[in-house]
Amino acid sequence: MHRFIISLILLTGLFSALPARAADVELKENAPERYTVVQGDTLWGLASRYLKDPWLWPQIWGLNKDQIKSPHKIYPGDTIVLERLADGSQLMKLSRAETASRGLAGEPGGEIIRLSPRVRTEESGLSAIPGIPASAIEPFLSQPLIVEEDYLEKAPVVLGSNSSRVIMSKNDTIYARDLPADKGSVWQLFRTGKVLKDLEANEILGYEAVYLGDVRVEKFDKISTLTISRSVEEILKGDRLVPAPETTFDNYAPHAPDKLVKGHIVSVYGGVTEVGRGSIISINKGVRDGLEMGHVLAVYRKNQTVYPGRQVVDLPDERIGLLFVFRVFEKVSYALIVQSSSAIQVSDIVRTP
Repeated sequence: MHRFIISLILLTGLFSALPARAADVELKENAPERYTVVQGDTLWGLASRYLKDPWLWPQIWGLNKDQIKSPHKIYPGDTIVLERLADGSQLMKLSRAETASRGLAGEPGGEIIRLSPRVRTEESGLSAIPGIPASAIEPFLSQPLIVEEDYLEKAPVVLGSNSSRVIMSKNDTIYARDLPADKGSVWQLFRTGKVLKDLEANEILGYEAVYLGDVRVEKFDKISTLTISRSVEEILKGDRLVPAPETTFDNYAPHAPDKLVKGHIVSVYGGVTEVGRGSIISINKGVRDGLEMGHVLAVYRKNQTVYPGRQVVDLPDERIGLLFVFRVFEKVSYALIVQSSSAIQVSDIVRTP
């Protein structure tokens, strides 16, 4: 694979080579003057260390849209350095991992290589740090699914097992009808779940298919033989089979949509009513609304008061969190809550920060 090395410059409103809005990016007062990237760091985590508005991270790098979608720029061992210039502004640079391993600037044998604002490549065995923790969202990259009303009704069906048991689980042999041989030998089991509905627009957005487990095909036939390799729920006759998708996570940099997006939370995953940082929610915006993986949206709570005389008065909405969109369907998206100042719940507003 290739290493990408790029310098990162934040000079308050001076560098015309950077996007115009870079002037609006503010460093945190307690931003570390030097930080060495370690395994387990994420782009969101680094952005939160340095910036008051972490979703503006791509702007100070001068990333274009293609680079945001594949921002393999920062690696474990790289060092971010802040320097204060004579005019009081801050200069922010990224040094090579090789430099960091030799020592720090000002120490014997050490130097910080200042790079011009351009990208170049070199070989490396390291993996670039991800936008958000992959472990937090990995199960949701392949399950659950948002499907059309009759999608699962058309999918291959579980007929039963090689025993008389009604409930099937891991290591059981099961049988399915009409299983195509050209879709691979690894499949997933689903059952139709709850309806996701936009109450404001009175529109059905889709149906959340409940993930039950994984199966491996032992023999393709008119009635195929399969083994359950994983089960997270009880598996029953009539459950449906869907080909297992790729589960790789595209490493998108956290960034704000380039237009106004406004929607609301339609579902909290797991059946609870209130959640916080690290939880998964779904929102009523998707591909058709211009959402894409990596978009950051702010979460707001509608704020009202009852004025004397029972008149309801709308107050300014209260911002209570941030979310990171990681999986996008046509009308719905899944997102990870990355910041929360109070409990987040269904019907809370989401919009471009």
